[in-house]
Amino acid sequence: MDGSMPRHHAARVEAAIASGQAARSALVASWRRSSRLHHLDPSGHNAPLRLSDFELRQARERIAPLLAAAQGAMDRLYQAVGAAGCCVLLADGDGVPVDRRGTPADDATFQSWGLWTGALWSEEHEGTNGIGTCVVEQRPLTIDRDQHFFTRNTLLSCTAVPIYDHEAAFAGVLDVSSCRADRTDAFSSLIALAAGEAARRIEADLFRRAFAHARIVLTQGPDGQSIGLIAVDADDLVIGATRTARVGLGIAPGRELQPVPAADLLGGEPAQDHLAGGQRAVLQRALLRAGGNVSAAAKALGVSRATLHRKLKRFELKH
Repeated sequence: MDGSMPRHHAARVEAAIASGQAARSALVASWRRSSRLHHLDPSGHNAPLRLSDFELRQARERIAPLLAAAQGAMDRLYQAVGAAGCCVLLADGDGVPVDRRGTPADDATFQSWGLWTGALWSEEHEGTNGIGTCVVEQRPLTIDRDQHFFTRNTLLSCTAVPIYDHEAAFAGVLDVSSCRADRTDAFSSLIALAAGEAARRIEADLFRRAFAHARIVLTQGPDGQSIGLIAVDADDLVIGATRTARVGLGIAPGRELQPVPAADLLGGEPAQDHLAGGQRAVLQRALLRAGGNVSAAAKALGVSRATLHRKLKRFELKH
């Protein structure tokens, strides 16, 4: 990299920030955060910081369920992109890669770039980059070459996709990175599709593991194509939903999911509940529909309030 390159890139970044483009451009907004909020210099040349081995083990332990769920999808993604000079990284919610896949012949190169487990890739430390900016914005994105904040990262192309856990909370980032100069826009688009599909597979596996004893039902996403998952328990109550399912069903992703009768949430024929059948499940659904109001639930079931109280006590149901 010739000596004028750092100065040119730094000047371009600062000019974009000063021009006020941050209000119109997500990229410049990230550059502005890197410069003004985190006080980073785009011409900085220090290598990415690294966690100690002990700190990395702790980070891996904190997201053990995600790590376990990601193995198969990471293997398949790497098989698709590894031969093209890419590595695959799984980062935690702080932007620290905790697992990776890469061709051994390329390991030394990627390690020298900091594309390795334990490196700190948050915007706070590395400015605008695939992993760190995805952590902040929580959306799929590609930071290509000179879109990076630091000049020393401008040979990298990084595609990152957020991963959400079984409670629809942000859990980490799946990243595909390359430092090959011949990476084309068309190939970048294919990588973005492959990474997105891999992230959804990880989310699905994580969800199924978390609700291993529930019935898993598929739902259609708001775009009519993506698939959401909901978990239904033995009482026919929805007890879990992926982020895609929540968006499709009109459930705010950031809210705690309260159990709700599956028939009420998914539509279909109205449930005709009565105490002659599966009583515990019927009682659960009646209470939920009545918002915990025992009198209203008893009226809906056609029984007295005293009878309903006895039933609730028998089945140890709280209200």
